Amino acid sequence: MKKNSIRDAAWYPTAVAICIGVVLYILLSQFPEIWAAVRKFLGNFRSLVMGCAIAYVVNPLANLFERRLTFVKAEEKRRPAANALAFVVVLIFLVFFVLILVPQLVESVQLFAGNLDSYYATVAGLVERLGLKTDVFDLTTIMSSSESILQNATRYLIDNIQTIMSASASAGRNIFDWGMAFIISIYLLGEKKKLAGGLARLFRALLGENSYGGLHTFLVKCDSICSRYIVYNLIDSAIVGSVNGIFMTVLGMQYMGLISMIVAITNLIPTFGPMIGAVIGGFILVMVKPMDAVIFLIFTLVLQTVDGYVLKPRLFGNSLGVSGLWILVAVIVGGNMFGVLGILLAVPGIAILDLIYGSYLIPWLERRRKEM
Repeated sequence: MKKNSIRDAAWYPTAVAICIGVVLYILLSQFPEIWAAVRKFLGNFRSLVMGCAIAYVVNPLANLFERRLTFVKAEEKRRPAANALAFVVVLIFLVFFVLILVPQLVESVQLFAGNLDSYYATVAGLVERLGLKTDVFDLTTIMSSSESILQNATRYLIDNIQTIMSASASAGRNIFDWGMAFIISIYLLGEKKKLAGGLARLFRALLGENSYGGLHTFLVKCDSICSRYIVYNLIDSAIVGSVNGIFMTVLGMQYMGLISMIVAITNLIPTFGPMIGAVIGGFILVMVKPMDAVIFLIFTLVLQTVDGYVLKPRLFGNSLGVSGLWILVAVIVGGNMFGVLGILLAVPGIAILDLIYGSYLIPWLERRRKEM
């Protein structure tokens, strides 16, 4: 009774709001230290976190196969079969990536490094024709010959051998962590129903049936936003990269594998990604054949227009419902706070915040207003 009377007091909402504000201020003012501590703590569970991420990305594919494998009547057999088929598809894609795309990338990089002298001459002539070669903008201070680059690279290797060995050891640890993460993801998908049931029982016991129902509905909506965004974004980037590769192959442009991979990867970045991919690809091609660079940039503009107005709306539909302004703000803030990961997750993050604002915060404030 005393507890209810305190909650009904006039000063109670103000006191709660002040406490929340103080906590938020402390968290924001100490955010770099808090985030560093969180990252250090999560580093101990690196393989587990990566395994959860892999399982989360593969799970929609496993669910799709589970719905399609109707000829397997027993559910206890259909789910493992769907999980195994999903991982087989992922492995086939990775093998295809290694056997087909990696040699293309290696060949492109080798060709690029072997022709640095001619590229240097081409760009130098272009700069001179444009009248940009001044004391302030001297190309010789920006680029050097391949012989000079090789000498600097050799000197760097000798001077930094210990750092390179440390980086190699770190790369080995990363490979081991990713291997363990892949194994963990297989176990997580195999036990997902049991794990979900255990978590549901725990939260029911902690929150009660009504509160758990609201939390479950909210988490289902968040999962729908994130899973659709991740899957459709991967599909969209694969389509854009493949179309770019076909176009460059038909026209006989060099560095098809390298540039197409850059275009596909940068397309994952919202708002600024396609622009970054176009600039990098155009810069590589302008050193080989300036006209190819012009054609590539025009094609990229057309491709991104089709992608933005045709392909993306068909894939995403109205599932996000977030304005371009808020996406831009989310990309900038997410990039400043969390780097590349913040940029990649900015869109689903702002979509979830929009869900909280429109579906929970505003209705709660309106109910409070009516009660007063």
